Amino acid sequence: MKKRDHVIPSVSAPVPLGAHVVEQGVHFSIFSRHAKRVWLMIFNHAEDEVPAEEFELHPDRNRLGDLWHLHVPTARAGQYYVYRMEGPRNGPEGHAFDPEQWLLDPYALAVTGQKKWGAREGIVPGQQIKNGRWFPKGIIVQDTFDWSGDRTMRVPLNESVIYEANVRSYTAHASSGAKQPGTYRALIEKIPYLQELGITTLELLPIQEFNEMEFLWENGARRNLRNLWGYSTLAFFAPNGRYACANQRGEQVREFKEMVLAMHKAGIEVIIDVVFNHTAEGGMGGQTFSFRGIDNSIYYMMEKDGKRYKNFTGCGNTVNGNHPVVRDFILHCLRYWVLELRVDGFRFDLATILARGRNGDLLANPPVIEQIAEDPVLRGVKIIAEAWDAAGAYQVGSFPSERWSEWNGKYRDDMRDFWRGKGNLSTFATRLCGSPDLYDRHGQTTVKTINYIACHDGFTLADIVSYNQKHNLANCEENRDGENHNRSDNCGHEGPTTDPAILARRRRRQKNLLATLFLSQGVPMLNAGDEFSRTQQGNNNAYCQDNELSWVDWSLLPKNRDLHQFVRELIAFRRAHPALLRTAFFKGKNVAGEFPDIRWYGPDGAPEPDWANGKAIACRIDGRRKHTGAERDDDHLFIIFNADTEAQDFELPPNESGDSWKLALTTQEKEMVRRGQGRPVVTVAGESLAVFLAR
Repeated sequence: MKKRDHVIPSVSAPVPLGAHVVEQGVHFSIFSRHAKRVWLMIFNHAEDEVPAEEFELHPDRNRLGDLWHLHVPTARAGQYYVYRMEGPRNGPEGHAFDPEQWLLDPYALAVTGQKKWGAREGIVPGQQIKNGRWFPKGIIVQDTFDWSGDRTMRVPLNESVIYEANVRSYTAHASSGAKQPGTYRALIEKIPYLQELGITTLELLPIQEFNEMEFLWENGARRNLRNLWGYSTLAFFAPNGRYACANQRGEQVREFKEMVLAMHKAGIEVIIDVVFNHTAEGGMGGQTFSFRGIDNSIYYMMEKDGKRYKNFTGCGNTVNGNHPVVRDFILHCLRYWVLELRVDGFRFDLATILARGRNGDLLANPPVIEQIAEDPVLRGVKIIAEAWDAAGAYQVGSFPSERWSEWNGKYRDDMRDFWRGKGNLSTFATRLCGSPDLYDRHGQTTVKTINYIACHDGFTLADIVSYNQKHNLANCEENRDGENHNRSDNCGHEGPTTDPAILARRRRRQKNLLATLFLSQGVPMLNAGDEFSRTQQGNNNAYCQDNELSWVDWSLLPKNRDLHQFVRELIAFRRAHPALLRTAFFKGKNVAGEFPDIRWYGPDGAPEPDWANGKAIACRIDGRRKHTGAERDDDHLFIIFNADTEAQDFELPPNESGDSWKLALTTQEKEMVRRGQGRPVVTVAGESLAVFLAR
């Protein structure tokens, strides 16, 4: 190893941060306010334990403010690098410098690691990683990717159909037929399926670099589990290397771009789940990879004694998101993913963390949330908040930004309740209309609400109708983890059954929930595999189940072809009807006495539903463009929802055009019966819905 001291002239610029290839060499720049000494180590091979060169950066020549920077003319793309830093340790300030600890650059564009997903080679469980061949190194990347043929997607939110999937789970199962299962390239293989289904937007669980083998540092049976979901970010600028077919020289960057480009050419957006609330370093005693050893007290929220982290995430540490330095880091990261990797938006895990100030209090106007909303680069992309955190803050309907959309957890809960017979008609109608109780204020629109019945976190759709209780023993936490209040109903038997009556009821209820999702105002999100009845056998927290419990079993597709076809029809129906794609909330009768945007009906000719005690309701949605705000007139829709176990009769209302109502879709098995001439009456079977159209 060559050690360089007072040899390299300081011709580098302090910005941008990270490692950037220039005409002669590489510029390096890293932030640290409290470090006293900084060393840069450069390696020729990913597995090297000794650097080829090491440089000490001197404060008088290589530091400007809090930025340490150096130009290395001998460095080149394809090499690897880490830092070391010396400074204060312990004490009330919370510093954690260790000059022997290797440190990953927070701005590294790609990271070395295991060559294949789940490989244990070289990992020593139970030991702190300070340095050595298996410490993750930043890769010096120079990518000249050809974006020819790419196009800016920007599908309007009201026209979007979001499909949430995990890169690995989606194609890891042998039944997927993927040539390179569990990778970005396997997602490309599934593009024809996604197009046929009709989705517009693919939302990927975390794909920023994380360590799926992190449980090896635990004791007992959990050491054999893997972090499948990836909510434990190691490097925020770097695509996960084990999702790529090659990954030791930065190829994962190119392979991720290939996937995005292929999706765009197919007309599909890509948005990614980002985790700016905590990091892979965990709490006190956790591994040090980067932030803790670079400037612990700035990157994380610390208790006053400097010895403990504030933990609003349930994961041991909380990112100090509203510190100005960390705000810049987050903005730089998001811009990079949009400008260089061309993603179309972000879903922010535990986004309420970003609403907390530097002492942990919730802020009325959080700076980082406003910056993300107003940033000129990010103005056109989708930004979606999971508007709660693990410390009890719940901001659904009150997340402090008009620009952000929100995962609507109340929609999920209320729609599940309605179809298991425990809901309230008034609440159901409110959710169907885009949750105006939460969002109809300050000029906001229906696209604030991201509606969903199921997502990665919780029961799958099939399990919502098959289990009353969670079954999480495989997680090795004695079934203590996961949500206890699932608002599910097993339809008469817990788990698998061959009873045809129970199976028919479960299928009908799945269709009811899915149809309600796509008939609601707002933005629908579908959990991958729910369209053909994927099950996790009652596990509602399968974050660590890297096996067939979590993998999408594609053999279920031909077995559940009727459900899959129904979902395709629902998506096509929604996209064909502007009355379902409104951005303005429904309004009542106007001064001219015209039909309101939406009108409600009860069964048996009742002019109003029994809002307090009823279980069946119908609505007429006016399809004229002066009501929908669309560019063309649409059909009028008459939709009947019957959550009662008994059949209900509904009168079909008159139309000013005189056109008769035609059945468009239904979830009941029997043929729809229509009686009468002047005011026809239809009978809708118990636990079923029906949709009628008229011009």
